Parts: sequence; C-alpha cells; structure tokens
Amino acid sequence: MSAASKAKRDDPDLDVVVFERGEWVSYGACGLPYYVKGEIQSLQDLVSVTPEEFREERDIDLRTGHDVIDVDPDDRTVTARSDDGEVTVAYDHLLLATGAAAVEPPIEGLDREGVFTLGSMSDGNDLREYVARSRSDDDLHQPDRGPACQFLDTCSGPVGVVGGGYIGVEMAEALAANGFEVHLFQRGDRILKQFSEATSERILDHLRDQDVAVYLEDEVEALVGDDRVEAIETTDDRVPIDMALVGTGVRPRTELAEDAGIELGETGAIATDAYRETNKPDVYAAGDCAEAEHVVTGEAAYVPLALTANRHGRAVGQTVAGTPSKGGGIAGTAAVKAFEVEAARTGILDHEEGRAAGFDPITETIDAKSRAGYYPDGGTVTVTLTADRDSGRILGGCLVSEYGEGAVHRSHALVGAVTEGVTVDELSDYDLAYAPPFNTTWDPVLTAAKVLGGKLEPDR
Repeated sequence: MSAASKAKRDDPDLDVVVFERGEWVSYGACGLPYYVKGEIQSLQDLVSVTPEEFREERDIDLRTGHDVIDVDPDDRTVTARSDDGEVTVAYDHLLLATGAAAVEPPIEGLDREGVFTLGSMSDGNDLREYVARSRSDDDLHQPDRGPACQFLDTCSGPVGVVGGGYIGVEMAEALAANGFEVHLFQRGDRILKQFSEATSERILDHLRDQDVAVYLEDEVEALVGDDRVEAIETTDDRVPIDMALVGTGVRPRTELAEDAGIELGETGAIATDAYRETNKPDVYAAGDCAEAEHVVTGEAAYVPLALTANRHGRAVGQTVAGTPSKGGGIAGTAAVKAFEVEAARTGILDHEEGRAAGFDPITETIDAKSRAGYYPDGGTVTVTLTADRDSGRILGGCLVSEYGEGAVHRSHALVGAVTEGVTVDELSDYDLAYAPPFNTTWDPVLTAAKVLGGKLEPDR
C-alpha cells in the first residue's frame, strides 16, 4: 500500500490496482502483541488507512478478497480469484508484495485446537478473545469476532510459547501480564539470538524474575492431547498447558514468484536489484517476500522488518511514477521490549557471520549509567560493540537497559555509524547531546567506543 499510495500521489493519472486476498490492509502487525495484552483496546486502532479511504480518498482500485493465482510476465497479466469468479488484469508495472508466512516447525500436533500463531489480524483477534475469556473483570475490551475459546471450559490454565524470538518474548509478556502461567521454549542455548549475548542474558534473567518459565536447549517435539492441546512434549520435559502459541520465525512467500519464473536469491527470498526490480522486466518485489543489500557486507540478506517494507514500497511507487528510486540497504536494525527491559540491535554482531564477510571481528561490552550519577532514578545501559580488528570499522552494536532508560533511542547513533562505515575512533568523537536527565557527559555509546578503541590500539 506504500507503493500504491506513493505512485498515485506522484502521478494521479496512473491506474493503480491492488489485489489483496484478505480483508485487512495497511495495518500495524507489530502492534498485535500489545493488542493481545490489552494495552491497545481495539483492533481497528492498528489500521493506518482503511480500504474505503484507499478507494475513495486516494483513488486506488483496491480489491480485497482477491487471491492472485497467476502472474504471466510474458503476457504482462495478473489473474485473481474471488467469490465472484476469476479476473485477469494487464499491467505495465507489477509489484509483488506477498509478505512472509509463519514457519511451521516439524512439531507433531500443530493442527490441534488451542494452538495459535500470530501472523495476521485474525490471529491477533483470536488470541485477544482467548485472553479476554480468562478475565473475570471488564478491564479488557472484548474482541470483535471469533470462537477462539469455545472448546475450553476455562481459558485460565498454563500456556506455552514455542520460540524465543521477538514474537515469543513479546507474547510471553502479554500473556503473563494477564495472569497466565507462561512456559517459553527455545531450542537454542539463548533467547533473542539476533542480539548480543549480554542482552540475551539480561532479558532471560528478567523474564524469569517475572515468573516466566524459560526452557533453553529443550526442543519441542509434540503438542499432545485428544481433541485439543493438553501438554507440550520436549526432549526433556512434558509440561501441561491449555494453549500454545507457536512463533518460530517466518519465511518469504515466494510461490507466486517462482511459478512466474522470477528468480530467488541465496537467502530464499526474491532477488532484486537496487531499484527492487526482479529478473523480469517491470516486475518488482518489496517487503517481507524480498531480500535486500546489507550495508555492512554489501551482500544480499533477508531481514523481514516493517520499515524496510515501507521504505522499499515507497521507492517502487516513485519508480513506476517516473522517478527511478533505490530502496536503500538494510542493517538489520530491530528493537524489543520485555516487561521492564528494552533492547535494540543493528549491524553484524556474530563473529562467524563477520568472518564469513571477510572481517576480523572483535567485541567489547560495557555497563554505564543511563543518567548523571547525581540525577535521581536512572538505570544501567549495557552496550555491546563489534568492530573489524584491522580497519576499526564498526560492524554492529547492541544495547539493553531498563524500559525508558534509552537503549533503543541510543541505538540510532549506532545505526548511523554502521551504515556510514564509521570507525571506532570516529564514533568516539560523535558530538552526542548531554543533559543530566538523559545521560552522562560521556554517553554510554561513546564510553563503549572508547573502551573498544583502547582494546584495538595494541593491534594497530
């Protein structure tokens, strides 16, 4: 919808047709855990622009309930199926924005009642109903539709969360905040593996402080029960539950592209050039179905996040309206909140990944005060910086702090450093703002750069 809107704004004479197989468009999927938790009261609050507004105010031919079943790059046509039959439309330019689908891990019992995912607005609504039915008060606004909990006598028993990534951690908070006994299962040796080890450990400790039972290196093998899920079986345990949320990642939806002869990249997502054009002329791909160039390695990467999708969609809209525009690279920048802890990351932190890209990574982690020592309240910011030993270039960074103590906002300086190829010494000279309520004279980011720079000096 970013592409459609931008194309129409730049060239109002364009005929812009959008096919969407569902009924929801232009919504903030990242807000679904907070809707389930109850901090956001209505599902409609997550909608940025309604279908009616797209049609009536932006003059976009939006056709919801239309499932595209064929793309023919030779004839330049798209065929879609709806309740009214099939329709074929010719195109001059085509954007594939088919997004990503939830990964289905090899776990027995994924089809049992009481097993949820969180990949759509409807999924969020079903989970909200489950939570709402567990409540004896009226604090949580009832959801709009769906019999998500009708098969249970109660909706208040223990719940299992499979996967220790963004969705798993955010949903552990959402469910625990509503009084559920939460069991979080991660087959690897740490949660949030995209972040630094120090960050993962701090969030893990905090989850356990909030009475979330976390199982590491304990792979889920089956969701067992008769008609509905009653327990999670792992390599080491059998944990009784009344509901399971499976959040083990996403994969790009590429079937339509593959059938049309559109090439995929090494990541498994749709390959494009800098302008998001595929190997088929005038066929573009953007968002969670496509790969993009990583700003550190210069190689293709698959990091499905919201800003990338919006930014690349907008660039395609400009291009088809007559102003060729590059979507820009990605740094893998992301943030997460876990109860009263916040964290952010950017660039390359993993040494194996760094070495594969031709770097010699070195990492330093420091703890620093979030505000001036004499200023009340304050907390601790933990900063992890990774650089190339030879050049001193910043490869990546990660920050974690108490919620509201600035880890996420401080990460923006690191995003700039990573994107521009700044060295540790150059980062340590950044003129960052200082005031006692916000940070120390030497911001934690600057302190981390100085410490890492000192570690590099003997090697130069």
